[in-house]
Amino acid sequence: MNDSTARRLRVLVVDDSALVRQIMVAILSHDPGIEVVGAAADPFAAWDKIQRLLPDVITLDVEMPRMDGLTFLEKLMRAHPMPVLMVSSLTERGCDATLRALELGALDFVTKPKVDVARGTGELADEIVTKVKAAAAARVRGKPAGRTPAQTPAAAPRLASYQGTYKVIAVGASTGGTEALRELLCALPPDAPGIVIVQHMPEHFTRAFADRLDGLARIHISEARDGDRVLPGHALIAPGSFHMELVRSGAEYRVRVFSADPVNRHRPSVDVLFHSCARTACRNAVGVILTGMGNDGARGLLAMRSAGARTIAEDESTCVVFGMPKEAIALGAAEFIEPLPRVATAALRLATG
Repeated sequence: MNDSTARRLRVLVVDDSALVRQIMVAILSHDPGIEVVGAAADPFAAWDKIQRLLPDVITLDVEMPRMDGLTFLEKLMRAHPMPVLMVSSLTERGCDATLRALELGALDFVTKPKVDVARGTGELADEIVTKVKAAAAARVRGKPAGRTPAQTPAAAPRLASYQGTYKVIAVGASTGGTEALRELLCALPPDAPGIVIVQHMPEHFTRAFADRLDGLARIHISEARDGDRVLPGHALIAPGSFHMELVRSGAEYRVRVFSADPVNRHRPSVDVLFHSCARTACRNAVGVILTGMGNDGARGLLAMRSAGARTIAEDESTCVVFGMPKEAIALGAAEFIEPLPRVATAALRLATG
């Protein structure tokens, strides 16, 4: 085996569909940096191959016979934590299961097309390869069963004096961001400043994600609609496949939700949100960039800081993928660099300072 082969990422494909396994293997094998070491039709076969083949990353279907993907993922993260990329369907059940998988430790997901699976999955080739490589380089944390956001570090102090002022906290995240946002938002008091969020996530998933967080946090969390007001104690998450901007409406802030070309290959884009905060809120804003792959949000955070906003980047020590924060730090966009458990307190302090 030559050196280039030795450095290839070893991937195991787990899916009950023979067609999907065949397509996934073909897509991944086409990349010279990836070696598909095997494929499995169910978790029992997958566990045996994980032990024998020692893959660097596995792709895992959510719905499978004999043992569903979530049950297997939970067992895997207890016994042998490793990078996992979920493969899910764009159904209501698929959304809920995928979000649960991210809570259990999966790093990211790709969505199966509803029709013409062969062609649709093939069109996702670039996304699949990119996410597999990102998963291999990501920080993996095994999680105990039953952990809830209520068990995150102590929440920041209440800000009773905040009501009636016009501050806004803007947050951007990507890979690893669903869990980072859960920890951040669940640490906030009920009267926290209004929050606007871009999490890289496809259509349909953002509403399920917002609803899930709304049942856990002390603030109200919802998927944003065009024209929604930015209010204390509320967080608005940009809907998948739409950009979101902060706009001024008289003495209050609202969001504009609109369709346009992707920015930095993303829609919604963190840069779109952050640049709008730089234009609209200036010194009344706090920008926060969390874990994520790529550089979306780095230039927008720099624009916010240049406009007088206070800015925070998540520290490498807690990032699942130190991509977006790293790029922001390199540009000089981050005034403060904080580990995730301290981000909520820091953002609240800056918003009231």
